[in-house]
Amino acid sequence: MHRADGHRPTRLSVIIPCHNIETYVGPMLQSLRLNAGPGIEFLLVNDASTDATKSIIERQLDRIPGASLINCPDNIGLSAARNVGIDQAGEAEYLTFLDGDDFVRPGYYPELLAAIEQRRCDFLRTDHVRVVGKKRTVHRINHPHRGTVVKPRDAILPVDRTTSVDAPNAWAGIFHRRLADNGLLRFNENLKTCEDRPWNWRLHLRGESFAVVGLLGVFYRRDVATSLTKISDRRQFDFLTAFDQIISDVTSDPDAESLLPKAIRSYCSMICHHLGRLDTYLPELGAELHARSVAALHRLPRRHLTDVVSGLDPRRQAMITEVLAA
Repeated sequence: MHRADGHRPTRLSVIIPCHNIETYVGPMLQSLRLNAGPGIEFLLVNDASTDATKSIIERQLDRIPGASLINCPDNIGLSAARNVGIDQAGEAEYLTFLDGDDFVRPGYYPELLAAIEQRRCDFLRTDHVRVVGKKRTVHRINHPHRGTVVKPRDAILPVDRTTSVDAPNAWAGIFHRRLADNGLLRFNENLKTCEDRPWNWRLHLRGESFAVVGLLGVFYRRDVATSLTKISDRRQFDFLTAFDQIISDVTSDPDAESLLPKAIRSYCSMICHHLGRLDTYLPELGAELHARSVAALHRLPRRHLTDVVSGLDPRRQAMITEVLAA
């Protein structure tokens, strides 16, 4: 690991995986420079980029106080790259994440740090701004008690409404070191996509306290052609593994009876989303996705599944019913 400056005690580590983002890395680095301050470090994890990403970072590193570059010899993927950053953030009291093709507004990280220090909770979730070309759209986490510290599991329900457990983006928040010490911040390295979903459910099930605040600062690019959200190959099928993990975690929870319908409804919604994009896959991949979705639905507890499907909107209800009949 190469540091831009001397070692200093850190209060916040910002973990930034970077892989083949030469088009976007410059603006991201500029945004870090405008967030530098005492006790804040930036851990840039170069995930074996094959374009100019590494050289661009190296040229600008000395101009970003608190920045370090960690080079992975092999391409290990987003989850593993984040875990590398977690392991390197050995002294920080708080951790947060940023994807290398996104950026943050000036002064955001000092404000984010102050917000969680004021509330003294396990983790804090924030709204964010989605960027498509020149268009900016604010996306808010649906949570009724903004700014107030509550138990995360109390924010999972209701079943039929989007809640904070459905807002999985790891970079939209800040997390206390004790979560990492308890193993709750690590990502499943077998997941190439949808890695944030079981991660966020685990935080809600096992975290002790959290809050949602309307602190806008992260600008999330939705128009990146190479983004994993845009691909149509087997990596997208990881949502099935991710939600199987969620179902397993919830099934073993003391509140399983009340929480399973929420997990199952989210799983059904994700299946509908992916089946709605079947025309973007090669025919053999589309057939595989459909078959695996059929198998996934048949693995779910039938009593809960029947109740959940009856409460879906007509379009999704028809889709799930058709898949179950296959």
